[in-house]
Amino acid sequence: MAGYEFSREPQRVEFVETKHRRIQTMIPSPETEQVLADLDKFESRSMLGQLPIIWDKAIDYNIFDPSGNKWIDFTSTIFVTNVGHANKNVIKALRDILDQNLLHSYAYATKIRANYIKELVKSTPENFEKAFLLSAGTEATEAALKLMRMNGQKIGKKKGGIVCFEGNWHGRTLGAQMMGGNESQKGWIGYRDPNIYHIPFPYPWLLKDQLGEEFFQDSIEALEKQGVDLDTDICGFMIETFQGWGAVFYPKDYIRAIEKFARKRGILLSFDEMQSGFARTGKMFGYEHYGVTADLLCLGKGISNGMPLSAVVGKSEVMDLPGVGEMSSTHSSNPVACAAGLATLQEINTKNLVAESERKGVIFHKYLNQLKEKFPDRISYILGKGMVAAVVFKDPETGGADSLVCSRISEICMQKGLLVVHTGRESIKLAPPLTIPDDALIEGLDVFSDSVSMAIQM
Repeated sequence: MAGYEFSREPQRVEFVETKHRRIQTMIPSPETEQVLADLDKFESRSMLGQLPIIWDKAIDYNIFDPSGNKWIDFTSTIFVTNVGHANKNVIKALRDILDQNLLHSYAYATKIRANYIKELVKSTPENFEKAFLLSAGTEATEAALKLMRMNGQKIGKKKGGIVCFEGNWHGRTLGAQMMGGNESQKGWIGYRDPNIYHIPFPYPWLLKDQLGEEFFQDSIEALEKQGVDLDTDICGFMIETFQGWGAVFYPKDYIRAIEKFARKRGILLSFDEMQSGFARTGKMFGYEHYGVTADLLCLGKGISNGMPLSAVVGKSEVMDLPGVGEMSSTHSSNPVACAAGLATLQEINTKNLVAESERKGVIFHKYLNQLKEKFPDRISYILGKGMVAAVVFKDPETGGADSLVCSRISEICMQKGLLVVHTGRESIKLAPPLTIPDDALIEGLDVFSDSVSMAIQM
């Protein structure tokens, strides 16, 4: 997020009082300064860069600071609180497990773990049979990397080749960053795994009139020309269900071409569902939009509505490749996180949030596409599905990426009582809790539209 720093100096802004928003102080509020100063002094600067407000509490689709200001949340923190902040049933489940005096169990069995993992597997398509629980998304993608390579060894692959995509993101640990497509963030590693291959992502601006299937074929032929034996060197694909910064989905025929290629060669398909899972896109899992069968799902973020939990799910024959004790983690299957995970699944089902995400997504994307029509020289794409969208901005003179206007829009939104995802790039991502009522959704979109109008006139 280099290149733009949000002002920490309290600014006089127009006060707001609606059913869904309240701005009653300067923004940032005067109470913000000391908290941020303490964090500056004692916390690694890698945690800096977010909008300068202090979260005091969060309820459903609203964020509150200590001064009583209230924002409509279009971030879900970062695609986490799909069933709403401080969801009452999730909190009840947490209180129940706390009252049971059970905070940790390592790998020892608990009823809550058994109940949760059974419901988690049941929530996935029928071909998934077992799950492995972890604490963070990057652990899940690392585990999938291990499983794909172990499966490759089992069936006689000569190399543990993993095909990944330029621009995709899978976490911050070693294997996850090697699979990720952001070259600038790999410099610290000092070397490259020669058996992790990256092929171009099929962005709509690269495809133009080319079919997705043809684009994939060109990429895979290029790999072969580099000396990769397509039959013996590849054991898996790691696919971010949509590319995160821009909510960019692949063409359906592209993913189907991957599936066809993989099935002929005993190659596993892993989908990184961190941002797209648990009803976010109008499907329970985002990869379902492609109409393919996945072998492994890497799950996190919305899995537990705020507790540290992630998972890999797959067929028994793959999930059982590691021997007893060969794949575990200190906080895997933590009882508190499992309680939150189970309650989150129940909320998705009882509130019919998959269908609600699809329904509200129609409202959401129709509005944003109308905004694009209003500013055709500034907005190049509206991307995403269901209740996730990315608005991609361009410079009106050059047609190139415009990240500066995105930062300005994000700051103006904050001043008006709306929080959006500031990517630091030419996009702004919008992803409200799936529980947001229609009128709050529309109000937030109106604020976003006004903020865009103000920012482009600056």
